[in-house]
Amino acid sequence: MAQEHDGVTGRPEAIRDAIEQGTTSLGIELGSTRIKAVLIGPDHTPVASGGHDWENTLADGHWTYSLDAVAEGLRACFAALSDDVERRHGTRPRTFGAIGVSAMMHGYLAFDDAGELLVPFRTWRDTTTGPAAAELTELFGYNIPLRWSVAHHYQAMLDDEPHVARTASLTTLAGYVHRRLTGRDVLGVGDASGMFPVDPATGGYDAGMLAKFDALPRPAALGTPLADLLPEVLPAGADAGTLTPQGAAFLDPTGTLQPGIPLAPPEGDAGTGMVATNAVRPRTGNISAGTSIFAMVVLEGALARHHEELDLVTTPAGDLVAMVHCNNGASELGAWAEVFRELSAAVGGPSDADTVFEALFRAALDGEPDGGGLLAYNHLSGEPIAGLTEGRPSIIRTPGSRLTLANLMRTQIYGVFATLSLGMRVLAEENVAIETMYGHGGVFRTAGVAQRMLAAAIGAPVGVGAAAGEGGAWGMAVLGAYLRSGAGRSLDEYLAQEVFAGAAVDVVEPDADDVAGFAAYLERYTAGLAAERAAVVALPQPEETDA
Repeated sequence: MAQEHDGVTGRPEAIRDAIEQGTTSLGIELGSTRIKAVLIGPDHTPVASGGHDWENTLADGHWTYSLDAVAEGLRACFAALSDDVERRHGTRPRTFGAIGVSAMMHGYLAFDDAGELLVPFRTWRDTTTGPAAAELTELFGYNIPLRWSVAHHYQAMLDDEPHVARTASLTTLAGYVHRRLTGRDVLGVGDASGMFPVDPATGGYDAGMLAKFDALPRPAALGTPLADLLPEVLPAGADAGTLTPQGAAFLDPTGTLQPGIPLAPPEGDAGTGMVATNAVRPRTGNISAGTSIFAMVVLEGALARHHEELDLVTTPAGDLVAMVHCNNGASELGAWAEVFRELSAAVGGPSDADTVFEALFRAALDGEPDGGGLLAYNHLSGEPIAGLTEGRPSIIRTPGSRLTLANLMRTQIYGVFATLSLGMRVLAEENVAIETMYGHGGVFRTAGVAQRMLAAAIGAPVGVGAAAGEGGAWGMAVLGAYLRSGAGRSLDEYLAQEVFAGAAVDVVEPDADDVAGFAAYLERYTAGLAAERAAVVALPQPEETDA
């Protein structure tokens, strides 16, 4: 979505100069299935990128990634970026104007006082924290989702896990990587608000809720205030430290990368998605569709009451946001696309994923508005909004339904947005005004398809810009640029004036037939959730498996 200016864009010598002089900004995001790096020039336009694929595993009942995999993935991603810079621009990066790291939010990383990980990383995908989340929600009068760090920590207390007494610090994945790079134990306010509730008035953790937590019998018995375990909270644009020699070697073992580069406060993928879509002002919002799918709506004021379907988090600048988070996004859709790619290759057709993906999405446009009676459930893991403790992806149809490629693909896309739509209904009941929602993520790369169906699912206009497929890594790079050159301006002003001024955004209004068709689909989908719950009981999950 970055506007192409007359700066470095289109001028090879200017791009090379910017890289060599360190006036670029690097954003790295550790997503659920891919670690991605995007390098932007002074005009915020991407000039190079790199990536590394990885997967979570289910071990001992917890979804996890090893810290060895984190280190290996980061180095592979940075090496791929450096190779792309050299291929495109004839030089290798030694420095940057700023670096920013973001990652999938929430989860649980607990360390002892020597900095050693006490238990394997527990990700946002875990649904094992129900008792803790319910008790804390009642205690605070504030929704505490299953995946929040405080829910994980308190559940470990309730389960008498021995590591709790040795815990000296807690952080998120982005916070951990930032600590390895800078030595600073800090977190951007957006990511911090998924560890423990943040008070928008102070920009820090809610003092009243901290006191209530510390007064609970189990935390009180430990004697360590929760605030002492949590990272320092910083807003976008704040000094979050510089790259140390150890941090440079951690990211780039070749020794090419030099220390001393300033780092932006580490953020969560929800916050970088808001930046990437220019959705940080009240009455705007964005929807990020990847392995998970979530909507972020910037509020004009507090909600009337707490809702289990909604998280209250903040923008990277600290403004209150209602978040509808669904654990399951486009992974099942991607699995079906891979099946059709294999079929295409088997019969001698095109086998590249992008060609097959676009063909399937275009076919979905010809599907019946209600999907022809088909139902697609994308639940690879538990889904609290749908009342599912575990996932069982499935397709359900009656004998009278119309099974065609067009209907199958339309319902697969509907399935990505269906649970999200259930949560968005709560915002409508709270009379939250939304002028435009902005979509980003890979499902929006095929112009006008997922965007049109999302507009039908939420009943609001959906905008998609040119960089929607770049996602949060680009948004994190922009936050790095804001650290470097945004002094004296709010994040909202900086984005409007420097990043998105004149940027082209394609906005699709809800189509009446699609809206009616999706409503009919969602009614059947809600009724069919009973079959999903029955499948969880009838088909037990293996104890350990790849995601």
